[in-house]
Amino acid sequence: MKHIFETKVYYADTDAYGVVWHGTYLRWMEKGRVDLCDMLGLDLVAMKNNDVLLPVANMNVRYKASARLDDDIIIETWIEKFNSLSVTFGQLIKSKKDEKIYIKAEFDVVAINEAGKLYRRMPEVVTSALQKAMEQ
Repeated sequence: MKHIFETKVYYADTDAYGVVWHGTYLRWMEKGRVDLCDMLGLDLVAMKNNDVLLPVANMNVRYKASARLDDDIIIETWIEKFNSLSVTFGQLIKSKKDEKIYIKAEFDVVAINEAGKLYRRMPEVVTSALQKAMEQ
């Protein structure tokens, strides 16, 4: 299963050089991951209320090219892999016009409680949703 959304690059997304500011890419990718979780039926607010948080533990972001003001872009997000301790999201940000890749990224997410303690196993609510996604 893959989540795809499109956006346009606005002035607020760019830096002094007229290219997309690096933090903007991270914000778009966070939206992609949260929206994919929603598609999978993972209610992050309900999980938080049940003492399950899914923070990013590691990220590998490769900047290939710069998007610029007024570019139309596509953000793709999918589950790359998961195991009992973590989930790896794969993400691409590319041009809608010619599919030129701007960003390739992987984000590792773990499950912790509100006190910051790592769960020894990913909670069942997460693993069952991820398993369904991998089957599609």
